[in-house]
Amino acid sequence: VQLEESGGGLVQPGESLRLSCTASGPIFGTYIMGWYRQAQGKQRELVATMPTGGTTTYADSVKGRFTISRDNTENTVYLQMNSLQPSDTAVYYCYAQLKVSRFMDLKQDYWGKGSQVTVSS
Repeated sequence: VQLEESGGGLVQPGESLRLSCTASGPIFGTYIMGWYRQAQGKQRELVATMPTGGTTTYADSVKGRFTISRDNTENTVYLQMNSLQPSDTAVYYCYAQLKVSRFMDLKQDYWGKGSQVTVSS
């Protein structure tokens, strides 16, 4: 199973970016998909997660600015980031908890390689 991310880049404060992440491989279901980020010198932190059939969670720092969404038919998760601020600068990692067995309720966590988002004037 692989998570392929796209959409990072360099933007100015107040601008927008959209990140995408698609899971591929032998997948038999998706429990959770989401995004984390890690700024230089800091620990990785949750940005937003969207469980299948569950409640979406956002970090307080991004509420009202970021929106997570999923296309379950494509095993894809998106993160629309608006009103970006320099404090949003980080490597953004896609996360997925997937069902990896057709016959058992077997869960496995996966991470993308990370996409750099830089917000600077």
